[in-house]
Amino acid sequence: MKNELLIIANGTIKPMTGEKEFNGSILVTGSKIVKIKKHGDLVVNSNEAWFTNNFGLTEETKVKIIDATGKWILPGFIDAHCHVGIGEEIYRYEGDDLNEMTDPLTPELRAIDGINPEDEGFRDARMGGVTAAFTCPGSANVVGGTGVVVKTAGRVTEEMIVRDPAGLKAALGENPKYVYGEQKKMPMTRMGTAALLRQAFVDAQNYREKLEQGKNDSDKLPERDLGLETINLVLDKKIPLRAHAHRADDIMTAIRIAREFDIDLVLDHCTEGHKIADLIKKYGYPAAVGPSLINRAKVELKDKTFETPGILARAGVKVALMTDHSVTPIEYLPLCAALAIRNGMDEEDALKAVTIWPAEILGVADRMGSLEEGKDADIVVWDGKPLSLDSTTHVVLINGKIVKPE
Repeated sequence: MKNELLIIANGTIKPMTGEKEFNGSILVTGSKIVKIKKHGDLVVNSNEAWFTNNFGLTEETKVKIIDATGKWILPGFIDAHCHVGIGEEIYRYEGDDLNEMTDPLTPELRAIDGINPEDEGFRDARMGGVTAAFTCPGSANVVGGTGVVVKTAGRVTEEMIVRDPAGLKAALGENPKYVYGEQKKMPMTRMGTAALLRQAFVDAQNYREKLEQGKNDSDKLPERDLGLETINLVLDKKIPLRAHAHRADDIMTAIRIAREFDIDLVLDHCTEGHKIADLIKKYGYPAAVGPSLINRAKVELKDKTFETPGILARAGVKVALMTDHSVTPIEYLPLCAALAIRNGMDEEDALKAVTIWPAEILGVADRMGSLEEGKDADIVVWDGKPLSLDSTTHVVLINGKIVKPE
């Protein structure tokens, strides 16, 4: 049987490795990028035989050529925080699996069990050049459960998973107060939210100690607790705490607790991060900023601005952009990057904020976020500069398969 290969030919390649863009072609075999070839100059009147020879392939090899002449080739974009597949479009109650609003502490919940791969949001993501996303539970609970990094194409969730679990969702600020204050139960205040989060970590530490004691004395072995097991993944630095925090004081509460328990932290939303960019840099935590393409739907969004990601990046904070889909539709992630540029963010930093930086923050940069040999073939061919409002996706590949045009 002949080996089938794919070549994305003769485009402007923006690899997101720190190297500047160059004219070249990419050879894809199966789900991986096998070779990236620089051409130096535009290849004129080339044909399949030219590219086959240029990549050192035999004449017997079956090759599909995607002509990218005059187009830009980039890694697929990554949404650093959203709810695609969990808070489904079209379906209201039937497809809303965002929040288990029956207990403020639900670390045992797993986003993977709520994802519907047929959610229309996944198709919109692909059409917009978003090939991967971190999708997670909502922010009603102090601890909401674990999120997962998925590709935006697949028949079942198991075919989409890149990393599971990829972070434990926690929420500070207005949301837990609103949900549980109405029920006349803790937390009714920001103090209550922080106290519950701290106690959850202390309970997990105690559980871990009992597990250690149980290795030598089975009578001391505790009953298995899925929630405490999950929190211990954070304490062991196997996954980060993903802290929903809009206001500057809530951001500092998240940092305070992270430092108390020596855990990895990602600041989600970070809406007022521009006010304390120097402090966020000082403590060394990354930020997933957004959604900014929304109205001021609640008080803690009063100072939202598209200037935030640029201010943080200039301060030396690793920044990723997020849509919080379906708050902002996921296909508008490139638009969010363009608006960040219009509000002062460096263009290179904006591209990093939807490619390599979210890949690094999500712990999947070994597979995605840049165009490099050996990485997943998640590739988007744009008909112009990718963050221009005039540009659209021409061809989208996920795991080496063409998903646009469908």
